[in-house]
Amino acid sequence: MGRYFGTDGFRGEANENLTADHAYKVGRFLGWYYGELKRQKGDDTPAKIVIGKDTRRSSYMFEYSLVAGLTASGADVYLLHVTTTPSVSYVVRTEDFDCGIMISASHNPYYDNGIKLINSKGEKMDEETILKVEDYIDGKLEIPMAVRDQIGCTVDYSAGRNRYIGYLISLATRSYKNMKVGLDCANGSSWMIAKSVFDALGAKTYVINAEPDGTNINNHAGSTLLYINTNCGSTHIQGLQALVKEKHLDVGFAFDGDADRCIAVDENGSVVDGDLILYVYGRYLKEKGKLRNNTVVTTIMSNFGLYKAFDELGVDYEKTQVGDKYVYENMVQNGHRIGGEQSGHIIFSKYATTGDGILTAIKMMEVMLEKKQSLATLTSPVRIYPQVLKNVRVKSKPEAQNDADVQAAVKQVAETLGATGRILVRESGTEPVIRVMVEAETKEECEKYVDSVIEVIEKKGHCA
Repeated sequence: MGRYFGTDGFRGEANENLTADHAYKVGRFLGWYYGELKRQKGDDTPAKIVIGKDTRRSSYMFEYSLVAGLTASGADVYLLHVTTTPSVSYVVRTEDFDCGIMISASHNPYYDNGIKLINSKGEKMDEETILKVEDYIDGKLEIPMAVRDQIGCTVDYSAGRNRYIGYLISLATRSYKNMKVGLDCANGSSWMIAKSVFDALGAKTYVINAEPDGTNINNHAGSTLLYINTNCGSTHIQGLQALVKEKHLDVGFAFDGDADRCIAVDENGSVVDGDLILYVYGRYLKEKGKLRNNTVVTTIMSNFGLYKAFDELGVDYEKTQVGDKYVYENMVQNGHRIGGEQSGHIIFSKYATTGDGILTAIKMMEVMLEKKQSLATLTSPVRIYPQVLKNVRVKSKPEAQNDADVQAAVKQVAETLGATGRILVRESGTEPVIRVMVEAETKEECEKYVDSVIEVIEKKGHCA
């Protein structure tokens, strides 16, 4: 990870550690950089860069700052306006754009924001280019201003968002007629897209949290309605669960702020997270003989029960670091077709280069309709193991992680659990904490084993 950009872009509180000036400088560099790459190839046309944003109040500020920087460096900027991260990825890779920018802090509260960079293939930007952007932000590079007729222009490009909607609709294999579907749009990017897609496919849609006001993304404070929770979207699923049960819906789908995640709710109101989605679609592909390499890509945080279920099916799996970036890298390197995270970032490599919440919902509908089974039936073979995860704030993550006594405690838990569970101890990528996670037959066992490791960390004086 770089000085400003992490695994999911440059993220921080608006005008605190992510400012309009930062956005302007990002725009200045990218506009010049991609124009310069063209000029080196004998192409004098301006760089073409597309921008999307979520519904946060600060997204407009960052959009205008980016536009100012990009056009000042000679780039032409195409505005998708409020849209999803996967739609930006789709537009970039299917049209002649040099790169894309998404303004969003995903599931974070409204006062945070972020700048995500997307390359010409619709993938997350490579580290080499990001480091150059960071060097410019830090004043290590000087770049010229565009002048006269070289100054860039701005183009309204809402047509690109509409093409993406059309693309999603085209992926459905059957009509959704007579299906009652709940959608939680988290007052975010999906609010104008998800309902349009499901309505066009014939579903009876019940939509909640689709009234963004700039400050209620991932949140619906003050509501008195049963099915609208104070917090909403894929990270706060209770509101959608209540809606599905109250309205007797067939299924519900919840998205996060930029709609690259999806968590489902079955007809009984039970949560179907990313692990269960991977199981349902992985099994479906295997049954059709289309599970490439007979492999599903997961992260180390996927539930032990998912692996047990895959073992019973004879499905292989890969485990990556936490982060959809690492999942996608593994899929590209090995030619795998499906992968994702427990959090609902699911990547279908045949159709997209990033997690796409609405696409994930469409794929779940496909399995339900093609197999004529409810989501509860489709997920029933998987036994999700109880999980306890606790964070320990430490002085030094490497010292705590590598302590011989801590490692011995972890090894002892692993040996005790054997084939009935697992322990995972890892360093946080964003906080000064060690995460201790145990999955076992009972919640009580999980608590006991997690606490036994934390006790050793505390006794050795590693806690901050």
